[in-house]
Amino acid sequence: MKADVTIDCVGLYCPMPIVHTAKKVKEMQAGQVLEIIADDEGIKQDMPNWAKMTGNEYLGLEEVGGKLHVFVRKS
Repeated sequence: MKADVTIDCVGLYCPMPIVHTAKKVKEMQAGQVLEIIADDEGIKQDMPNWAKMTGNEYLGLEEVGGKLHVFVRKS
Protein backbone atom coordinates (compact mmCIF):
# COMPACT_ATOMS: atom_id res chain seq x y z
CA MET A 1 0.00 0.00 0.00
CA LYS A 2 1.23 3.49 -0.82
CA ALA A 3 1.57 5.90 2.11
CA ASP A 4 2.07 9.66 2.08
CA VAL A 5 3.88 9.63 5.42
CA THR A 6 5.66 6.84 7.34
CA ILE A 7 6.60 6.72 11.00
CA ASP A 8 8.85 4.11 12.64
CA CYS A 9 7.58 2.85 15.99
CA VAL A 10 9.73 -0.30 16.13
CA GLY A 11 10.80 -0.96 19.71
CA LEU A 12 7.96 1.12 21.16
CA TYR A 13 5.20 -0.50 23.15
CA CYS A 14 1.63 0.44 24.05
CA PRO A 15 0.60 3.21 24.13
CA MET A 16 3.52 4.89 22.35
CA PRO A 17 2.71 3.82 18.74
CA ILE A 18 -0.76 5.33 19.20
CA VAL A 19 0.68 8.49 20.77
CA HIS A 20 3.07 8.96 17.82
CA THR A 21 0.27 8.20 15.35
CA ALA A 22 -2.07 10.78 16.91
CA LYS A 23 0.65 13.43 16.83
CA LYS A 24 1.58 12.76 13.19
CA VAL A 25 -2.05 12.60 11.97
CA LYS A 26 -2.63 16.10 13.37
CA GLU A 27 0.12 17.39 11.05
CA MET A 28 -1.34 15.69 7.95
CA GLN A 29 -4.01 16.82 5.48
CA ALA A 30 -7.36 15.06 5.11
CA GLY A 31 -7.15 12.09 2.77
CA GLN A 32 -3.45 11.43 3.32
CA VAL A 33 -2.36 7.92 4.32
CA LEU A 34 -0.04 7.26 7.26
CA GLU A 35 2.03 4.08 7.50
CA ILE A 36 3.04 3.02 11.00
CA ILE A 37 5.83 0.45 11.24
CA ALA A 38 5.80 -1.38 14.57
CA ASP A 39 6.72 -4.64 16.24
CA ASP A 40 4.27 -4.49 19.17
CA GLU A 41 1.51 -7.06 18.56
CA GLY A 42 -0.91 -4.82 20.50
CA ILE A 43 -1.14 -2.50 17.52
CA LYS A 44 -3.27 -5.11 15.73
CA GLN A 45 -6.16 -4.27 18.08
CA ASP A 46 -5.18 -0.79 19.21
CA MET A 47 -4.99 0.88 15.80
CA PRO A 48 -8.44 -0.14 14.48
CA ASN A 49 -9.95 0.96 17.80
CA TRP A 50 -8.08 4.27 17.78
CA ALA A 51 -9.11 4.99 14.18
CA LYS A 52 -12.76 4.27 14.96
CA MET A 53 -12.69 6.48 18.09
CA THR A 54 -11.04 9.39 16.26
CA GLY A 55 -13.03 9.17 13.02
CA ASN A 56 -10.05 8.19 10.88
CA GLU A 57 -10.06 5.24 8.49
CA TYR A 58 -8.16 2.06 9.34
CA LEU A 59 -6.95 0.64 6.01
CA GLY A 60 -5.32 -2.56 7.17
CA LEU A 61 -2.12 -4.23 8.19
CA GLU A 62 0.69 -6.06 6.40
CA GLU A 63 3.33 -8.21 8.08
CA VAL A 64 6.72 -7.88 6.40
CA GLY A 65 9.91 -9.39 7.79
CA GLY A 66 8.57 -9.62 11.32
CA LYS A 67 7.39 -6.02 11.34
CA LEU A 68 3.82 -4.78 11.23
CA HIS A 69 2.97 -2.12 8.66
CA VAL A 70 -0.33 -0.46 9.61
CA PHE A 71 -2.15 2.02 7.36
CA VAL A 72 -4.54 4.79 8.42
CA ARG A 73 -6.19 7.49 6.27
CA LYS A 74 -6.81 10.86 7.90
CA SER A 75 -10.46 11.85 7.68
